[in-house]
Amino acid sequence: MDERQALAVFAALSQETRLRIVRHLVTAGPDGLAAGVLSSQVGVSTSNLSFHLKELEHAGLVQSRREGRSIIYSALYPTMSALIGFLMKDCCQGRPEVCAPAVAALDACCIATEAAHA
Repeated sequence: MDERQALAVFAALSQETRLRIVRHLVTAGPDGLAAGVLSSQVGVSTSNLSFHLKELEHAGLVQSRREGRSIIYSALYPTMSALIGFLMKDCCQGRPEVCAPAVAALDACCIATEAAHA
């Protein structure tokens, strides 16, 4: 990820509803959520949701797919990973304790998720 891409992602996430949408989709996992379910969870109308999802898709944070009559939205984890990598690149400057809390937080998240699926 380069600086221009990071700025586009941050611009998309700098709005409250869009940030909530991404957090719900991250929590939902790779299977994603149907637009109607997501609309209810976030607390916005479907037309408002559609507007925000378009911005998030443009930034590469979410993707959609059709399943029957539903449109399913899911988070694009590679973009989020690339953003984290962009932010954390060279963060330690030879001092791993600087990055340790962020790495531990990510590890704890992944461990908790793996335990829940076991």
